[in-house]
Amino acid sequence: MSDAVPQQIPAPDYDLPEGYRHAYSGKVRDLYETPDGRMLFVASDRISAYDWVLPTPIPDKGRILTAMSLWWFDRLTGIVPNHVVTTNVPAAVARRAMVCEQLDMLPVECVARGYLAGSGLVEYDASRSVCGVNLPPGLKDGSRLPKTIFTPATKAAVGEHDENVTFDEVVAAIGQDEAQTLRRLTVAVYERAAGIAADRGLILADTKLEFGTRADGTVVLADEVLTPDSSRYWPADQWEPGHPQASYDKQFVRDWLTSPASGWDRHSGEAPPPLPDEVVERTRDKYVEAYERLTGKRFA
Repeated sequence: MSDAVPQQIPAPDYDLPEGYRHAYSGKVRDLYETPDGRMLFVASDRISAYDWVLPTPIPDKGRILTAMSLWWFDRLTGIVPNHVVTTNVPAAVARRAMVCEQLDMLPVECVARGYLAGSGLVEYDASRSVCGVNLPPGLKDGSRLPKTIFTPATKAAVGEHDENVTFDEVVAAIGQDEAQTLRRLTVAVYERAAGIAADRGLILADTKLEFGTRADGTVVLADEVLTPDSSRYWPADQWEPGHPQASYDKQFVRDWLTSPASGWDRHSGEAPPPLPDEVVERTRDKYVEAYERLTGKRFA
């Protein structure tokens, strides 16, 4: 998106106690070093689309993403350790933040796919492969893949787009042993989560994970995990390959932005307009529905 105007991440709408040092702000999260040298991960209500951070927040989104990530971390402990230390956080960010370990983050977006969609579909249509993994002919938008595949990507800066890469490129970046570990853990997390989602009538089409390492070399699952921001969830009873699937994510936002009603040209380099109230409300409802359907808990 080199032709776009530089993006400004909106200022946080909360004040932290003295001693918390701002370290980084991404599309959704704000990171702070805590007074005791750990990291405070704050999930904002920001939403992004087409590599833009939009000017309109989605109420409660940060709380939903945090609650869902914590729920999933509990169910993945037998596969890989995670970075969460405590949810005892400053009152200003209660329920949308967690204190986490400081890790050396690995420069790879670890993506597992069980179904064909998104950038994977685009790549498949062009080459019959995704990230160097050859796939059989005849697959469609939404097709189930013969087996789970690891399709890594580069980590992009705010306003830039992640680029799919091959496993060999990951090996060149971080080494054979760590690359194999990331592939094994990513597939294991996806398959555990896909089974849990299936029991709740949901298809987990794909997911994006991030990992870091401790000082002793232990690989740790970090950031958010298995939320609608990082994963595609589809209602299983509506799954029908051959066209885009109904999903539990920000599709309402994407659809409105690319509709004539928005008046926005995504290729213009100009920032997107504010979202109308109806799109905000319907998007929030989808996030809430995803949380409640997965966890069986009511979001309050």
